[in-house]
Amino acid sequence: MNASWFRMAAVGLLVGAVVVLAQEPAKRGGQERIDFEKARQLLQKTKSGEKLTDEEQSYLDKAKAARRAQAGKARPAAGDQQRAIFGKETTGFKPLTEMGADDKYLDQDGGLYGKGKNEPPQEHRQAAEAALAKIKPLDAAGKAAKDGKIVFVSISMSNATQEFSTFKRIADADQAKSPLVTIVDCAQGGQAMAEWAPRDAQPWTVAMERLEKAGVTPKQVQVAWIKLANKGPRGELHDHGDKLKADTLAAIHNARQKFPNLRIAYLGSRIYGGYTNGGLNPEPYAYETAFVCRWLIQDQIDGGKELNYDTSRGDVKAPLLLWGPYFWGDGTTPRKSDGLVWKRDDLGPDGTHPSNSGREKVARMLLEFCKTDPLASPWFVGTAGR
Repeated sequence: MNASWFRMAAVGLLVGAVVVLAQEPAKRGGQERIDFEKARQLLQKTKSGEKLTDEEQSYLDKAKAARRAQAGKARPAAGDQQRAIFGKETTGFKPLTEMGADDKYLDQDGGLYGKGKNEPPQEHRQAAEAALAKIKPLDAAGKAAKDGKIVFVSISMSNATQEFSTFKRIADADQAKSPLVTIVDCAQGGQAMAEWAPRDAQPWTVAMERLEKAGVTPKQVQVAWIKLANKGPRGELHDHGDKLKADTLAAIHNARQKFPNLRIAYLGSRIYGGYTNGGLNPEPYAYETAFVCRWLIQDQIDGGKELNYDTSRGDVKAPLLLWGPYFWGDGTTPRKSDGLVWKRDDLGPDGTHPSNSGREKVARMLLEFCKTDPLASPWFVGTAGR
């Protein structure tokens, strides 16, 4: 490989950065953003052999500096390099669903609900069944109506919108889905749990616009799927996990306030992250998001006031929380329960976002869950209100 090849590669990286960063907001930390379309044009001038003016060269240098800053944010901090796993087909971690009560990952035992159990304890299951019984078609004002709607939304980031939009497409075409159910993808690119945490945050504005476009109202939203993630997690499990938990709790509070008839939220963790080539969400962070889902559900089971769903126990601050499908599998090592694997071509070029096959895989798992799980199928395929 010669110097010309390296110059071409560098040009490709900067052009790629220009495409992404040109979509960034007009302001960054109070500073006017760089016009990366202008920077791209200047870069093309240099490629064609034209000489830039001093002012143009200065502008291009600023763009390159911004690109380097973005690249720095995309990789884990120096102290996290030993934890981060890049470009591996498997990690050796056990799926949470295959860990027993005596199995340990750091200080955590196995099972979606802890103690090696993948089903909710009896009291929580009964509470879920009671919540399911309250899910009925509602009119725009949130009143029961035979011709009303049961609205199912997603709340999360880029992976989630890619997966949930695919789910919506195949679910809307599935005859098993109740015609009373309206699916609205409210998840948004770049909007992880930290971005959903402020009550007046932009993701909520966009979510409301999407509901309006779908012809439904916030008072008809009764079910949500929340996929947990934050950008560029750092440190040990309880470092990044406690942050993710706090952000998700705030997002759950917001959801219950904005969707007053929200009954159930299904939580989900990330797919395999070992193929990533950056620090957005490598392993073991992708794997560890499952423990944060469990912490929140366990807090609710234990009667935590901040996750109260029962009017008889005080102010209702949250919907009832349950696990949705568990998507993580250890790369090319088949999952014992269902043979799930994540191949490199199930992920896009960055190794973090799902490719078309990866999106389809998640979407079909979510659809199967909604159609067959006893704590989801009553509203998804049921005949309530017909």
